[in-house]
Amino acid sequence: MNQPFYWPVRVYWEDTDGGGIVYYANYLKFMERARTEWLRSFGLDQSRLKAEKGLIFTIVSVEIEYRRPARLDDELRVSCIAEAQGRASFAFRQEITRGADELVASARTRAACLDVATLRPRPLPVELLNGFK
Repeated sequence: MNQPFYWPVRVYWEDTDGGGIVYYANYLKFMERARTEWLRSFGLDQSRLKAEKGLIFTIVSVEIEYRRPARLDDELRVSCIAEAQGRASFAFRQEITRGADELVASARTRAACLDVATLRPRPLPVELLNGFK
């Protein structure tokens, strides 16, 4: 789990502002997609977790730094690496790069595992905890 997970993203017209530059909030969407696919790589489908175990994940904090603008048609690579995990939460370090090494944005994100009915913290699923080992 200490190895980065990478997810490719191409910038489409709908991702940009009037100047053809990625709108700042869309970087968070790109990072969300990478985290979702990271979970899938462990066999965790969020819809199934909700339906079968009554669990959902929610983001409780994000700290993001924008370095360079991404533009229409750019091919980006979003990384996701787990940094820490508690009983009911986990943290990520994420980067968006153009190519392998041109840093566009970086972030630290913390997610919590909640009971879908009560929205109270619940222990992380075993499948995810096994991935942290």
